[in-house]
Amino acid sequence: MNLDVILSDPDILGGTPVFQGTRVPVETLFMHLEKGVSVAEFLDDFPSVRHEQVVQVLAIAEKLFSSPNFRQLYESAA
Repeated sequence: MNLDVILSDPDILGGTPVFQGTRVPVETLFMHLEKGVSVAEFLDDFPSVRHEQVVQVLAIAEKLFSSPNFRQLYESAA
């Protein structure tokens, strides 16, 4: 898993996590998925994001949510 898929740089959208090499916030992917937008449609809407980047971000999310420390991660973010 490539953790370099997400970039948080204060000079790019004020440090909002974006897909590396783009100005597309990672949160935008999850907002689209929540609304029932397919990954293919997301990629059509944001052509600067590569399919591999979406797959890697989803793999990172899966690891976070399946972590035995999920409760601790959740509580620290709240």
